[in-house]
Amino acid sequence: MDEATLAARLREERYFADDGLLTAVYLALTLGRPLLLEGEPGVGKTEIAAVLARVLDRELVRLQCYEGLDAGQALYEWNYPRQLLALRGGVVDDVYAEEFLLARPLLRSLRTASVLLVDEVDRADSEFEAFLLEFLADFRITIPELGAVEAVVPPVVVLTSNRTRELHDALKRRCLYHWIPFPEPEREQAIVCAHVPAIAEDAAASLVRAVSGVRRLDLLKRPGIAESVEWARGAVTLLSDGNPWPVALRRALGLLVKDEEDVAVVHEHLDELIAP
Repeated sequence: MDEATLAARLREERYFADDGLLTAVYLALTLGRPLLLEGEPGVGKTEIAAVLARVLDRELVRLQCYEGLDAGQALYEWNYPRQLLALRGGVVDDVYAEEFLLARPLLRSLRTASVLLVDEVDRADSEFEAFLLEFLADFRITIPELGAVEAVVPPVVVLTSNRTRELHDALKRRCLYHWIPFPEPEREQAIVCAHVPAIAEDAAASLVRAVSGVRRLDLLKRPGIAESVEWARGAVTLLSDGNPWPVALRRALGLLVKDEEDVAVVHEHLDELIAP
């Protein structure tokens, strides 16, 4: 798939990547490199993996990272209760057979053509990060009781990070890196219109201008693209109930801003932000 075809397929899935992200995705697919995406929450890091799974007609396998995640929880575990029941019933000779294996995300990604999403890798411990580096090196694991398992088809790997901590250089060297910024207004308006087709073009433009202004305020958490889309969806719903557009935007503000202090800050500037 060439870069132009990839761009068209992403747009068909209502994902409007800028030139930088499009190039990063294309190179990651072409060179077989894991793609490490960083950026503010809500800019589409996780969504690109789901979209790629649909575009490539592959299964999406998601590993959600968190503090304390270990290799067993990410790779595989044995179903000990089922093994015990089988032993008590005397129905099997080998309790380490395939039927007792619980495949976790990393093992599942090796067994089928997949897009592997390692989400919020910065939330995992550095020890798990080191293990993940080894896994990404050859897409092969060894289960002592069953032997080696190699990838049927090497998975397309997307790692995301919100930069709650700095990732190790070794992991970054293994990956193709890209930072996703907030979209420029024209692209964000296209995203809003694609996901909320009932919104009028001028209404979408005013909403995007307001979102851009909100992001320039001194907030604890700036709203992402997902919040823009939800704000638009909520405002359109209220508009259909007879509310004027500025009133609909004001009443639906809880879909855009999710912190009490931020809401107070936005309210102080909202009239000027949503003015025609």
